[in-house]
Parts: sequence; structure tokens; C-alpha cells
Amino acid sequence: MITYNRLNYDNETLLALYKAIVKPRVIEEKMLNLLRQGKISKWFSGIGQEAIAVGATMALDEDEYIMPLHRNLGVFTTRNMPFLKLFNQWQGNENGFSKGRERSFHFGSNEHHIVGMISHLGPQLTIANGIALAHQLRKENKVALAFTGEGGTSEGDFHEALNVASVWNLPVIFLIENNGYGLSTPSAEQFRCKQLADRAIGYGMEGITVDGNNIIEMYDTIKGVRDYCLKNQRPYLVECMTFRMRGHEEASGTKYVPKELIEEWGKKDPVTNYENYLVANKIISSVEIEDIRKKIKEDIEADLQIAFSEPPLIPNTEKEMADVYAPVIKSEVGSRKSEVKKEMRLVDAIAEAMRQAMEKHDNLILMGQDIAEYGGVFKITDGLLKQFGKERVRNTPLCESAIVGAALGLSIKGFKSMMEMQFADFVTVGFNQIINNLAKSYYRWGQNADVVIRMPTGTGVGAGPFHSQSNEAWFTHTPGLKVVYPSTPYDAKGLLLAAFEDPNPVMYFEHKQLYRSISGMVPEDYYTIEIGKANLVSEGVDVSIITYGAGVHWAMEEVGSRKSAFANTSADKSEVGSFSADILDLRTLLPFDKEAIETTVKKTGKVIILHEDCLTGGIGGEIAAWISENFFEHLDAPVMRCASLDTPVPFAIPLENNFLPKERFKKMLSELVYY
Repeated sequence: MITYNRLNYDNETLLALYKAIVKPRVIEEKMLNLLRQGKISKWFSGIGQEAIAVGATMALDEDEYIMPLHRNLGVFTTRNMPFLKLFNQWQGNENGFSKGRERSFHFGSNEHHIVGMISHLGPQLTIANGIALAHQLRKENKVALAFTGEGGTSEGDFHEALNVASVWNLPVIFLIENNGYGLSTPSAEQFRCKQLADRAIGYGMEGITVDGNNIIEMYDTIKGVRDYCLKNQRPYLVECMTFRMRGHEEASGTKYVPKELIEEWGKKDPVTNYENYLVANKIISSVEIEDIRKKIKEDIEADLQIAFSEPPLIPNTEKEMADVYAPVIKSEVGSRKSEVKKEMRLVDAIAEAMRQAMEKHDNLILMGQDIAEYGGVFKITDGLLKQFGKERVRNTPLCESAIVGAALGLSIKGFKSMMEMQFADFVTVGFNQIINNLAKSYYRWGQNADVVIRMPTGTGVGAGPFHSQSNEAWFTHTPGLKVVYPSTPYDAKGLLLAAFEDPNPVMYFEHKQLYRSISGMVPEDYYTIEIGKANLVSEGVDVSIITYGAGVHWAMEEVGSRKSAFANTSADKSEVGSFSADILDLRTLLPFDKEAIETTVKKTGKVIILHEDCLTGGIGGEIAAWISENFFEHLDAPVMRCASLDTPVPFAIPLENNFLPKERFKKMLSELVYY
């Protein structure tokens, strides 16, 4: 049994809570019937946990974002999402919230201020931080609320999210639904602390444990916690004790749960107990309860008839491909190039681009480890804190995953953001957020991720296997991302400014060895270079060298040395090994410029692809395959690839030089030219 205390709430409020909590229960009962009839394929039941989702949602303003999970149907119904559209979503119909691209509750709706979950559970917590930060920056008196289960509290994102929220003083409510089991694993095998709310102490925040089956207690607690978060601009951890009466999803069943435990919690049913309380206190009658349930059932049946008559979803490949990226609106300012130029190193061009982007976009936030007072480990952000202030130039804890998630949260609220990975190697800690949140968000529910992740990459400085990797190919395999890799100061500035203009997530690679070793003339004004367009840096007729990054300079050096050798001798070209070459700098690896590649392939008939990344799985393999499939009849020799060894990057300089393809490239190039 549940003991209720109405506190100071009037009958109207108590009735509103009842109507809200009974709706998801009636829908669930219908869904389980349809599942048994084979009319739906899968269902994650929240029966027994409705008071948490409903109470929390009703305690918030309608325009405050919620990050729900599988068992939070009450969030969707309390936000008045139409049942017809919900059912279309669950059935994979085109008229659902995700056009048939997502399952069950893996979708979001900005109209209803709900962010769609992904299956990895932890990442949603970090998105709440970004949304709360956006509220703070705009002086909006709002909170963000993120759900997690007790099992999800074991994930790294849970700890990163709480740490960042506390360090940054963000008004976030982290809500744990402790239902006793992570799928089949009981809490005793998940954690050792007595209550999960106790973990709040370790992050310097307040925490509380409440009866998650008591709708009044849930509503009142979240209202109070919300007031605290707003008044103090601090996060709060709420642990809600409840029980999952059904399986993790219906197919898994509940055989692993002791029968007496199900019986015990069955007596604490949040809907039945609340109904009995309202009837006993003459706040509602049994007849009124029946009328409310009947009306909900009638509405469900009417919408089901429409949903079941929906035409079958017919795939449209053109539409599917078009929805991978949010459209880019070209800036008139960005198209101009000043006649006034000055010589810059690559590092200076990147710094200049960030400064000009911050001046143009007042909604651009920079985040990263040591980027504020220290200016970043490569000093690229030096001086930006003084010019733009701590709100916009933010040092972060060592929480790469949490910061990428926060960047998505900022996007949801209309901000742009840049995150600097201190080294590209460290991106592995934020990989899930990039691959499954940033890259897929627009395709899944139309929410773009306006995020640039700067990636200091590459060898040449003897930094070893954890500070020298070329890992761009990890991301060229991921639809929804854009991957940019400039080789010159001119391109570095124009492409970075274009990345900030682009509403899609951009992985921006910058070669560490090139930072201060190369320079060039760069326009002083703001300008952009179109992402996805290659640059023909040198023209020739004998061979096409397709490359990017440091490879551009290796190619130019080698071709230049051959030209010099021929110019200084009376011998013919073949005797001195001289030739002319197209050198095509890709600049963008995803999407790469197929038109430019086609042009050079048809021109020379011989192609070598050069990159610093390891050979196996590198972007060179993809480009070579595409050339062979489409232009085989134009080739006079096999497409060659020259890349680094398939080993980790070694530390000692002699080993690093041997690892790199530079010397092997010279031999392979000669063999290809005279094939």
C-alpha cells in the first residue's frame, strides 16, 4: 500500500494527476493486447513506473526539455503527443515522429521539448547539460531533466554528466528510476552503495530518494527540486524507488524475478493505489473513473483504426539520402575574399578563423581542456578568453563524452559549438556521442548537431602511439558527419569558417607538424571554402596523385624534385625519372569530391592515393574502389595506394620515419609512372 499526503494541493490538481497517470496505463494495456495478437512487434512496458514519468513531467514547464528512456510513455502522453502519431511511430509508419527510421521511444520532438534517446542509455544525461547551459547563457529561468535507470548509473556518461553539471553550476535534474533490475541483473550486482542518491555527495550536489510509485510525492518533489535548481543554479540528483512489473521488453519475460517480489510490488501499483485514495477521499467516484478510462479507450480505438489503414511505407532512396545532412545555407559574407592578404602559419590561420567566427556568430561557444587561460596545448585559443569571456570560452573537465553531448544540447537550443580534442587520439573517449548522437540526430528526428570538433592529428613530432594517430577514417565511414582536413593556411581558415557556417557535425582535422612548419598568404577578411570541394594544387599529364594533409606537401616535394632534376640535365625524362603530375588535395574526406577525382583520373589514366593514415581501412581504399568501379576503362595501370604501416605509431624518430609512407611513395610513384 502507498500512503498519500495531499499537502496543499487542491482537488483540481489531484484529478489532473490522475488523468495523466491513467492514460499511459490504458495505452499500455492496449499495446500488450495488440502484442499478443501479433499486431505489433515489440513493446517496452512501463507498467508500475508511471508515477515517475507523469509526476516529473507535470512538475516542469511545458517548454523545459526532458530526456526520457524506454519506460517513460507518461512523458510523451503528459506532453500531449497525439496517440495516432505515437502509434505510427511504434509501427514504423512514415507518419510517425521519425518517418519509420527509429523504433519505440528512440525519437524526439522539439515541438514537445523531448529529446530522443539512443540505446546506449548514458549519453542523454550529458545532453541535458548542454540544454541547461543554453538556458543560462540566455538568462532563461528553466531547467532540463534527464532520466536514467539504476543500471545506467554504472556508465561513464552518468559520472561525466554529473561532474560537468556540478563544476559548471548547471540547473539540471538527474532522475534515476531504480526499478531493481538492469534487464535481468539485480541491483546487488550493479552497485554497492546503499542508495544511488548518495552518489550526489561525491559530485558536490544535493540528492534525495523518493517513493517513485507515489504520484503526489513525485510531483511535489520535482517541483521543489526544480525551484532549488533555479534559485541556486545547481544540479540535483533524484532517485525514485520503483519496480518493473514486466520484462525489460515483453520477449524477455520475468522468470528471473522472485515471485514474492512481484507480488510485493504489485500491492504498490501506482495507478490502482491512487485511484483507491481518490475514491476513499471522495475526490473522484468509481463511475467517473470508468468514464475517464472509457473515453481514453475510445480515443485509442479511433486512432488505431486510422493507423492500421495507413499505406505501407514505400522506401524513397533519394529522400533517405537527402535527410542525412541538414541543408547548408550559404552566407553572402562568407563568399567574399579580401584582396588584402598577409602571411600566416597554419596555426595562425586556424586561430584567426576562430576569432572571426566568434565575432560573427554570437551564439558560438568554445569548449575544451585548457583552452581558456592557458590557450590550449598548441596555443591556438590564446587570447580568445580575454576577448569573448568565460561564458563563451570554456575550460572543461576531462570528460570528452560529456562535452560532446553538451554540444548537442547546445544545438537543440540553437547554439553553435566547437569542442577541441586536446589530441585527436583522445576522441575515442567521446566516440559513442559522435557516432550515435551527433551523426544520427538529424536523420532520426530532424535535429541537427551544429558542432565542430577540432582534431589535432598526425605524426612528425615523435609523440608515440597515443598522440600521433591519424584516425580520420574512423569517421569517414559514418553517414551524417562531415570530415575536413586542410593542408594549407589558406584552406585551414576558409574551411574552418565554413565548418562553423555548416549546421552539421564537422570533424576538423589539423596536422600538428604543419602548425608552424608551413605558411602562406591568407585573406585578412572573413571567407569560406566550400566543404566537399577538392583543390588541384598542381597540374600534370603523367599521373594523378590524390592526397590530403601532410601528403600534399610530400607529393609536391617529390614531384618538384623530379622537375628540378630534369631541368638541370640534358637527358630525357625517363633517364632522370622526371614526369608531371596532377596533385589533387581532397581537403574534404566526407563527402569527397567525386567530380574532381573523375576529372583527374580521365586525364592521366594513372592514379596513386597517398595518405598518412594506415593502409588497411584508410580512405584510400574507398577512393580506389570507387575509381575502379566507375572508370576502369580509363585506367592505364592499377590504382595504387601508399600509406603508413599497419602498426601503431612508434615513438622513436627512426621508427616513426619508417612507419610513414614518404620514402615508399617515391619508389611507388616511379613504378606507376613507367608501368
